[in-house]
Amino acid sequence: MRAVVAGGAGFIGSHLCDRLLAEGASVLCADNLITGARANIAHLVENPRFAFVEHDVTQPLDAEADAVYHLASPASPNPASPRSYIAHAIETALVNSEGSHRLLELALHNKARFLFASTSEVYGDPLEHPQRETYFGHVNPNGFRSCYDESKRFGEALAMSYRRTHDMDVRIVRIFNTYGPRCDPEDGRLVPNFVTQALAGEPITVYGDGSQSRSLCYVSDLVDGIFRMMASDRASGEVINLGNPREHTVLDYAEMIRDLCHSQSEIVYQPLRTPDDPSRRQPDIAKARSVLGWEPRVSLEEGLKQTIEWYRTALAPERALPGKQ
Repeated sequence: MRAVVAGGAGFIGSHLCDRLLAEGASVLCADNLITGARANIAHLVENPRFAFVEHDVTQPLDAEADAVYHLASPASPNPASPRSYIAHAIETALVNSEGSHRLLELALHNKARFLFASTSEVYGDPLEHPQRETYFGHVNPNGFRSCYDESKRFGEALAMSYRRTHDMDVRIVRIFNTYGPRCDPEDGRLVPNFVTQALAGEPITVYGDGSQSRSLCYVSDLVDGIFRMMASDRASGEVINLGNPREHTVLDYAEMIRDLCHSQSEIVYQPLRTPDDPSRRQPDIAKARSVLGWEPRVSLEEGLKQTIEWYRTALAPERALPGKQ
C-alpha cells in the first residue's frame, strides 16, 4: 500500500507513519513543519519505504497513493505558544479548508481512500455528555478557537460533499485529547504542561478551578484507531469518535502527574487562557467499538509513565529532576 500522510512530522502523524511502515506500507510524509518537527521522523529517514517532502498541502501535491491521511493542522489552543493554532489562525483555517480540497483532489485522482482527522472541538463546549457522533455541537463560529473548530467542521462537510458528488471512499475520525511521546513540550496542552513543570520543580499551572474534565487517550491507542478506520470495509462514509471515555478532572491529572514525576511542585491556579474553553469533554465510543472493534488499551498510569520518561530524555538535563525510576 502507498500511503500519503499529510502532517506526518507532527505528534500523531509521526506515530501513524511508524505504524504504517510496521504494517508494510510505503509512506510519503508531507509536512510544512509549522508545528511538525524533523526530529519526529529522524528515525525513519533511512527506511527505503519512507520519504519526506517539506510541503504546504494548501498547494497541489503530486503523488501516487492508495490511501491519503489528512492530519495536517496545528492542534494546540495555547495562545502563548508560537506553534498553536491561535498563533497560526489563518494557516489553520486554510489547511483544513483549501488543504482538504487539495488532498481530496489527490485522493480522487488516485481513486484512493481518504481519511480526514477531525477533532472533538467540532462539539465546542458541549451541551451533550458524553458526545456522540450524532451531536451537532455548541460552537462559537467566530471566537478565538473558530479558526480550528469551524475549519474542521468545514473539512468534514467538504469530505462528505466529495463522497456524495464523486462516490469517493472517505472516512472521518473525531480525535479527542491525545498524549504521549513526541508531543511538543511547549505546545501548551495539559499533559506536556504538567509534566515539564513537574520535572523542573516549577509550579504546576491549572487554568480555571481545575474542575473541568478531560478524557486522555494514549497515542498508540489513537493511532490503532486511525489504522483500523482506514482498513475497515465497514467504515467508508462514516464519522467515528476516537478517544478514551475514562474522564478525570484537570486537577486530578495535575496531582497524578506530580506524583508520577516524584515532584514537590505546588499547584497554582490561573484564569482560563481562551474564551469558549469547554468545561467537559468525553467521547462516546460505542460506534468505534461496533464498527472498528476498537477501544483504548493503555492504562492512564502506564501511558503517563511512558510519556514522562520520554520528556525526561527530551528536556534539557538542567531542567529535569532526577526522580525515581
